[in-house]
Amino acid sequence: MERTFAGRRSRSGVKAAILFGLGLIFVYLTLAAQYESYVLPFIILLGVPVALLGALGAIALRGLSNDVYAQIGLVMLIGLSSKNAILIVEFAEQLQDEGRSTIEAAIEAARIRLRPILMTSLAFILGVVPLMVATGAGAAGRVSVGTTVFGGMIAATTLNLLFIPMLYVLVRSIVPRREEAG
Repeated sequence: MERTFAGRRSRSGVKAAILFGLGLIFVYLTLAAQYESYVLPFIILLGVPVALLGALGAIALRGLSNDVYAQIGLVMLIGLSSKNAILIVEFAEQLQDEGRSTIEAAIEAARIRLRPILMTSLAFILGVVPLMVATGAGAAGRVSVGTTVFGGMIAATTLNLLFIPMLYVLVRSIVPRREEAG
C-alpha cells in the first residue's frame, strides 16, 4: 500500500513539472510571436524563478504542502510575474528605438514604469489576502493558492524591479539588437 502511494506521489510531481514546463513554453512562444524576437521573451521569463522562490518560501513559512492548489498558483505566477517584466522590457525597447543606450533605456524604463508596476502588483497582492486567511469549507485550497500567489508576487515585484533591467542589459550586451533582426 505504501509503495503505491509513493508511486502516485512521484507521478504527480512529474505531471506538475510537465504542466509547469508547458506553461513556460506557451508563454515563451506567445511572447516570441508578439515581439517577433527570441531574445525578449527570454529576458521576460528570467523573472519567473524569482517568483517561484517567493512562492515556495511562503508555502514553507506557513507550513503548507505543495498540493495541487499550490501548483495551480505556481502556473499562475508564470503570467503574473511576467507582466511586470513585459512592462520594463517593452518600454526599454521603445527607448532604444529613440536612440538611448541599452543601460540608459533599462534604467529609464524601470524608473518610468515603477509606479504602474507597484500599483497593479499591490492591488493584486492585497486582493489575494482574503484567500490567505480563508476559513470554512474548502478553505485549504484557497489558503494554498492565496499563499502561493501572495509570496510569489511579493518576491517578483520587489526583486524583479532590480533584476529585469540588469538582465536586459546583460542579455542585450550578449545579443545586440542589430544581430537579432532578420
